[in-house]
Amino acid sequence: MTLRAFMHRIALLAIFTLLVSGCDHAAPVTAVKAVAAHVPSLAPFFDENSGLGQDAAVRSRAVQGSLQQGDTPGLYGGSKQPTICDVAKLERFLTDPRNHKKAQAWAHVLNIGTDGIPEYLDRLTPVLLRHDTLVENHDYKKEKAVPYNSLLQTGIAILVDEQGLPAVKCSCGNPLRPFKGDTSRISVHFDGGNKKWAGYERDAVVAVKPAPRKLERIALVDVREPARGIARPTGTTGEKDTTFDTKQPRAVPDLTGTTFAHARRELIDAGLAAGYAGRGVPPDSAKVTASDPPAGAELPFGQFVTLTVAGGGTSTTGGVRRPTTTPPPRSSSAATKTPPTGTPSSARPSGSSGSSGKPGKSSSAPPSSSSSKPGKPSSPPSSSTAPASPSPAKSSRPPSPPPSTRSSPAGTPHTSSAPPASPPSKPPPSTTGAPVTGEPASGDPTTTRPADGPSSSVAT
Repeated sequence: MTLRAFMHRIALLAIFTLLVSGCDHAAPVTAVKAVAAHVPSLAPFFDENSGLGQDAAVRSRAVQGSLQQGDTPGLYGGSKQPTICDVAKLERFLTDPRNHKKAQAWAHVLNIGTDGIPEYLDRLTPVLLRHDTLVENHDYKKEKAVPYNSLLQTGIAILVDEQGLPAVKCSCGNPLRPFKGDTSRISVHFDGGNKKWAGYERDAVVAVKPAPRKLERIALVDVREPARGIARPTGTTGEKDTTFDTKQPRAVPDLTGTTFAHARRELIDAGLAAGYAGRGVPPDSAKVTASDPPAGAELPFGQFVTLTVAGGGTSTTGGVRRPTTTPPPRSSSAATKTPPTGTPSSARPSGSSGSSGKPGKSSSAPPSSSSSKPGKPSSPPSSSTAPASPSPAKSSRPPSPPPSTRSSPAGTPHTSSAPPASPPSKPPPSTTGAPVTGEPASGDPTTTRPADGPSSSVAT
């Protein structure tokens, strides 16, 4: 081979390499270790034979959008069994002088000092996962917390913080942090006892980002009786739970013309979940052009409403910018219902439990804005993350009926940020968009209060 031919081949190889690398601007694939329910960790912080946490057998639910906020209605589940996580036992272990090294490593992951462990644990709430959930997990090795990305199976008991973020895996006490990778580019490894579990679906995996406001209570769906909702004040372990009917229908608000952030807030306040098409989350400022099901449709608590936004925008997932997907909404097989004419009262019923009673907790949630249009507040709800964009013009819409005031249905917890659905004037019609997994969505959404400062965030 002549020198000229050799140099020609080298040049062609270099060009090919540049073309291949230049075509792939996506984030690198993140290796993720599967963690199955009821399977002991190899290097736990806490002895799992001591019964610190109790996982459950739960079927994973379908999801529309792999990145969900910690206040998404129906994100977490609960149980009548109040001891799914023994927080007092974990506190005794971590404050025992004999375990000081573990306590130091544990506290360092959560950015607190060892003297702040009891107060931090007092603010956490035990829940059960209803989705296979991506987190940054930690083993305890050589007196240090060693991070690794993991996929926690549906049914695992965890503690969540005041913004709905996974904080501790109950059975082993391992600290958890938000997943930092691209949820659409992961490689899950099912090794050892963590074999691929029944019901695992790549499209049903979620990661959680913090709610824009601190939660006062979390509305859980009973994993054994999905028609039963559990309103659990944050920082409590079940002793102050109240229950509600999760089958009560909720009307989809009119979201056309609002921003994606505003629409998500309205859906959460209505007890519904905001879904989106494509892999990337739409920007907060993206304008909503349609929802599926449309405004006025009645759905059970926690059902996803897919939002379509105006084209041409970009979104960020795991630090990688992607075009926003804006397909036309699919036709809903169920009939559209007329929006309810009543306006929920913003007053909370006496005796509702909105606080755990612990120091530093607000005793009540901020009042909701009164509504001048069914399903749509007159101004965007307060949120630390929602953009300060004006509400869409309403001059082109027909006049709204005057608001009316009613009291909450008996037996249903009334929250300031998520009023109960208005009772229908005729027998409730069949709901649309029933859950895919066979576990009916249900209940009251989470109650929130403004955060004391800017909330931490995960790249979306």
